[in-house]
Amino acid sequence: MAAASGTETKQDRRVTPLQSVLLRLWQNPNARLGGAIVCLMVALAILVPLLDAGYDPSRDRNLRARYAEPDCLIGWGLRTLEGEWSCDHPFGADKLGRDILRRVGHGMSTSLRVGVFVVIIATSVGSLIGLLAGFLGGWFESIAMRIVDILLAFPALLLAIALVSMRGAGLMNAMYAIAITQIPIFARLARSMAISLRSSEYVLAARSLGASEFRLLSAHVFPNSLAPLIVQATLLLGTAVVETAALGFLGLGQQPPAPELGKMLAESQQSLQSGKWWVMFFPGITIVTIVLGFNLLGDALRDALDPRLRGQ
Repeated sequence: MAAASGTETKQDRRVTPLQSVLLRLWQNPNARLGGAIVCLMVALAILVPLLDAGYDPSRDRNLRARYAEPDCLIGWGLRTLEGEWSCDHPFGADKLGRDILRRVGHGMSTSLRVGVFVVIIATSVGSLIGLLAGFLGGWFESIAMRIVDILLAFPALLLAIALVSMRGAGLMNAMYAIAITQIPIFARLARSMAISLRSSEYVLAARSLGASEFRLLSAHVFPNSLAPLIVQATLLLGTAVVETAALGFLGLGQQPPAPELGKMLAESQQSLQSGKWWVMFFPGITIVTIVLGFNLLGDALRDALDPRLRGQ
């Protein structure tokens, strides 16, 4: 009875691989901080357009509030004592009197939407090319990897600028350009995983039992390649936000008057020279916070999914 009880206790204590990963994430302070930041930003990116569905950027101006200071943040204690406290513009207003908090919310939604789009395109296309090249080899691998090498020879941002310049400025063209520049990274990563897995024991055993190449790739190679691809996809979200902001700053991304974080930074340069720091500060700190959250979460995912680090 005692032995049976001990066996049941050990079985009860067994956890699934997913539970093990989630436990390691929870124990990692970087994962908790990054996850909290990401959840907050994603929630705001979803709620702001829903709660402010009637927002029309072409009519968003109020010259009476031109360069209004962040009234919830500056001098709030003194104004409260004097009975003049207000919170009309928590992040202040820009040169056209547009509320920066409102524009940051919509701009953040745009940036995260671009990030998700880029991750889906780059991960799916790049992983497919890399897995096929690494698993099949031969002429397909040679041609695919030479194209990947050519794309990797160019800095990602410069290549994205060139692609958008050829297609024309706009958010959709910027999204496709950023996705194309990130495909080679996933292709190289997936290829390396496929090469290391195609000669593994379980793949050889499945092949000896008559499994087709498609079955081997879809049921054995691809699932065991997911961990590094998920980590890279998480890190790519932050990279996509930065590159979207860079293209917007250069006037190649989202076109005015629609709000976008990079475009807001470009429009705030003249304001910063005249001491209106809030016009640049809040869009800039939003970009930094988004990238920080995804980087922390990506690093924590790498540690949690790496079997060599599980005992540390």
